[in-house]
Amino acid sequence: MPETQANTAARRSRVIVLLAYEGCQSLDVTGPWEVFTKAAQFSAREGQAPAYRLILASPKGGTVRCNSGLSWADSVPIAELRGSIDTLLVAGGDEQAFDTGGTAHALLPWLRRKARVVRRVGSVCTGAFALAGAGLLEGRRATTHWRSCAALARQYPGIALEPDAIFVADPPFYSSAGISAAIDLALALVEADLGQAVALAVARDLVLYLRRPGGQSQFSAGLQAQTRASHRFRDLLSWMHEHPQADLGVAELAQRVAMSERHFARQFRQETGQTPARFVEAMRLDCAKSHLEQTPWPLARVAHKAGFGSVDSLQRSLKRHAGITPEQYRQRFSRQA
Repeated sequence: MPETQANTAARRSRVIVLLAYEGCQSLDVTGPWEVFTKAAQFSAREGQAPAYRLILASPKGGTVRCNSGLSWADSVPIAELRGSIDTLLVAGGDEQAFDTGGTAHALLPWLRRKARVVRRVGSVCTGAFALAGAGLLEGRRATTHWRSCAALARQYPGIALEPDAIFVADPPFYSSAGISAAIDLALALVEADLGQAVALAVARDLVLYLRRPGGQSQFSAGLQAQTRASHRFRDLLSWMHEHPQADLGVAELAQRVAMSERHFARQFRQETGQTPARFVEAMRLDCAKSHLEQTPWPLARVAHKAGFGSVDSLQRSLKRHAGITPEQYRQRFSRQA
């Protein structure tokens, strides 16, 4: 729960350790670093310690070279970390990163020990392989970068993998999808610690277009389609996302782009890789997921706002695509829950 006014006065800075290593992805570290740093600034009050104190650590300490060629100096060796750690996040990176230079040999036993005393342990992107290698995700829900989901499931079949999620919370363990999803996870952790107002202030300051809840797809229906569509169809797709309750049948959509229905249906599939009906369902489902995660609305209102004709239609769609009911989805991903 967010901090109350009473216990904020006596607050000590929570120590956040971001764990990097040779070949890691730079944004996996800098994204959460910026979120926690901004949150510390926004939550600071006169006479109080900032909400967070950040430490960059690595298996051996010193300079860490990322897979982009960027280097950080003066990381703290994990063996020299002292005192209480509130949150530990392991960055992702090259798939071979844990198999070279003795990284896994040094890191995994340390992770197993620290997991017993750290309040929250999380991974970003392929950092999930480190948590899995340490045996921390066995029997738990987790996610990773969409490109690495198959490999994680193959190597660690005991993990309840959720390949579509932006981030997954299975306390005390947390995992996020690739790269920029680390920002979404960090914002969720800030909200849990300091409240929604601080998290939204951080998101605004970082000029984020939208805060993504954990259950949203790593690839939204619109993003997948827009990567292939022509300019003419990209404009139509944007309009569809803004108007999920509108008549999105083939006849209406074809009229908006001045095509015959037959030609439109064929062209839409050619440009987006999906039929109009399949795209509309996926788009509306993304919208419904967002409402389920961010609002306490009854299912009838969620279904209406997302463009589904009825609760039954929403239930069938979510069951078909995610294998769970709207109630189960909300229980798993909702901020309200």
